[in-house]
Amino acid sequence: MDSELIEAAKAAAANAYAPYSGFGVGAAVRLSDGRIVAGCNFENASYGLALCAETVALGSVTALGGLRDVRTIAVTGGRIVKGAITGGDPVRPCGRCRQVIFEAAALSGHDVEVICVSADGSTVESNRISDLLPHAFGPDAL
Repeated sequence: MDSELIEAAKAAAANAYAPYSGFGVGAAVRLSDGRIVAGCNFENASYGLALCAETVALGSVTALGGLRDVRTIAVTGGRIVKGAITGGDPVRPCGRCRQVIFEAAALSGHDVEVICVSADGSTVESNRISDLLPHAFGPDAL
């Protein structure tokens, strides 16, 4: 596993703005040149305008011009208790985030690895986006 990437996701989760759900998530993306770009969830009082950590991280990657260079993304998080992220279950991307990750994978030509990690680090899963989102709708479908 990519421990540096996982640590970057954990650090991002610690900065999550999640006053409504109390659930902080961090994501970190490794690019083909080794750079890491991270993001965290950012909630909003209207709920529907909340941003997931994965989309924030991939949006930042896009701003850097690196969307075609995405190789791996790590996701972690859990309940926020006394300012700390806690939990023993791995966090997995929601359906919307899987679609966004798939788009990056389609552009990069790589079946992006998605590392899902529990807040306490006791559980780490490695998946390919094609396994998390089979029969995906992407750029080739247009």
